[in-house]
Amino acid sequence: MIALIAEKPSVAKDIARIIGATQRNDGYLSGNGYMVTWAFGHLIQLAMPEAYGVANFRKESLPILPPDFQLIPRQVKAEKGYKADPGVLKQLKVIKEVFDKCDRIIVATDAGREGELIFRYIFHYLNCRKPFVRLWISSLTDKAIREGLDNLQPGERYDNLYLSAKSRSEADWLIGINATQALSVAAGQGVFSLGRVQTPTLMMICSRYLENKHFVPAKFWQLKAATTSGEISFTAQSTAKWEQQPEAIAALQRVKDAGQLAVKSVERKEANQEPPLLYDLTTLQKEANTKLNFSADKTLSIAQSLYEKKVMSYPRTGSRYISEDVFDEMPERVALLGQYPRFAGYAAGLDGAALNRRSVNDSKVTDHHALIITENLPGELSKDERAVYELVAGRMLEAFSGKCVKDVTIAILSAGDTDFTVKGSVMKVAGWRTVFGEQETGGDEEDASLPPLQEGEGLPISNVELLEKQTKPKPLHTESSLLAAMENAGKELEDAELKASLKDAGIGTPATRAAIIETLFTRQYIVREKKNLVPTDKGLAVYGIVKDKKIADVEMTGMWETALAKIEAGSMDADTFRKGIEVYATQITAELLSVQLSVATGETCPCPKCNNGLILFYPKVAKCSNVDCTLTIFRNKCDKQLTDKQIVELVTKRKTGLIKGFKGKNGKAFDASLVLDEQFNVGFLFPEKKAKPKK
Repeated sequence: MIALIAEKPSVAKDIARIIGATQRNDGYLSGNGYMVTWAFGHLIQLAMPEAYGVANFRKESLPILPPDFQLIPRQVKAEKGYKADPGVLKQLKVIKEVFDKCDRIIVATDAGREGELIFRYIFHYLNCRKPFVRLWISSLTDKAIREGLDNLQPGERYDNLYLSAKSRSEADWLIGINATQALSVAAGQGVFSLGRVQTPTLMMICSRYLENKHFVPAKFWQLKAATTSGEISFTAQSTAKWEQQPEAIAALQRVKDAGQLAVKSVERKEANQEPPLLYDLTTLQKEANTKLNFSADKTLSIAQSLYEKKVMSYPRTGSRYISEDVFDEMPERVALLGQYPRFAGYAAGLDGAALNRRSVNDSKVTDHHALIITENLPGELSKDERAVYELVAGRMLEAFSGKCVKDVTIAILSAGDTDFTVKGSVMKVAGWRTVFGEQETGGDEEDASLPPLQEGEGLPISNVELLEKQTKPKPLHTESSLLAAMENAGKELEDAELKASLKDAGIGTPATRAAIIETLFTRQYIVREKKNLVPTDKGLAVYGIVKDKKIADVEMTGMWETALAKIEAGSMDADTFRKGIEVYATQITAELLSVQLSVATGETCPCPKCNNGLILFYPKVAKCSNVDCTLTIFRNKCDKQLTDKQIVELVTKRKTGLIKGFKGKNGKAFDASLVLDEQFNVGFLFPEKKAKPKK
């Protein structure tokens, strides 16, 4: 008997159908010599500090450096602390029974770092010793699954991938737990979450916001001259920019006095624009944010859905290239789009043509190739799914199309010792730009329509004006620009040597960046204002205290990503990396314990249980600031969200006024007061029913 484990039920069912395991059982499918089971993403996690006998949020406990990490089932919030998720426990029991009955295991979790970690953590937690092989595929089409099953890879081939994933998981624990607890202890109130990638990302948002907010625009002046040659009128701007208005006015007068523009030089050249490369996940997320206003998380979710619907390749890819063998299939994929209404005409024009090879490079394909459509045309898709599918399909057509060719003319004109410049272009071959019919955008340098100009030619000035302008700050980050900054973390460094060493280092990975941004929203560190990402007061407070600390070091985080890639490649030892992280965690803990942090907390009141702490308010609970006190009041009571004011009343008076709109288990609404009993448990007090008048 052979076991097969997938990352989620839907994928398991697809594979089970292909291998003939069609008998349904509780938590698995069976048949034809196979037992097919599944996870629900990460079923196993690293144990929290209390598992190692460490008291949380105590100065004397920090730093927390477990000698060996313990694995536990995924936890969920309970009335008091956390407990193992019952659904996870049930499925782990099923997986164990399946593994025990089988001779070997086929690993069919997602073919990437996190997919490998999901399986290995389950495997080690269950103390399984069965041999396993790996299904490594880049799409979920029947053809890809069958080919993958015919070419199963030895499990040990992915040991380094697992070590890289395990190192990432443990590093995030060591830095996140120690940094969060150290800053929270130093603050003396509330919990301030910090993280290995989360905090440098917050730094990028806050520093850009403050730079923008404190930017003082400087005025400058330019001249704009209008002229005509033959039947064509056009304008040209001065190459000079004057910081003082009187100097600009003087130049304006000299140009007027000259009365005409002399053509100083004319440069004509043919400009070739190669098509863009195929998408990796990050470039797709950037484009979807710019064009569709989708968050990075939403785009990833839609791309995953399209992957599971078998119409798009594996989304969590960091490569923008495909290999030679995949390129061999591209004429068929292009021809397929001849049946897709939006691209039918263009795809038909590419049929039989030599496809552009710019995106073909075996050496630049990592675990997975760039995003492409599969051999399956989509059926019913939601509006958002169709929009993302068309981005990927359209980019595929662009990437394999011919270059865009333009005739570009750049002329320099002169009058009264001031030079003016103008640029014009004529499209000769639209090439790849035909797919979406998009034009370039270029601001001040927008191409003009120019007549044929000759050096030495004189042109009459029909008008010349003084333009008052001002310098502009860098715009606030959008998700698109933030993703680019995370991807290119090393590119804005001033140190040339460090910049070179971090040339290809980003922070986070294509697969994790969306989740990191969402974490900042969840922590209430940032909010969206239209498309911009803006820090909250809480986010700015954290930024102010950690901006010059090691935890905020973007370059360090970029170097870790490089180190994790080296572990995956087998060129760095995972234990060496772990020791370095432990040293770093010790350093940041010491740094953060010494800081002082002040954040406005709004409503607060003394704790009635211990009389030592203050009640602190969080999105889901109110709890005592004293770590030894267990008083916790959950905001959600019978589908009613309690306000800060109601909780203060409950804590100080032991009873609230009548609160309307609770919902019982039967779905019926009821009104009641809340009371805090002697054991500090919250209960209901119902209003007395008015006696019915006697008839």
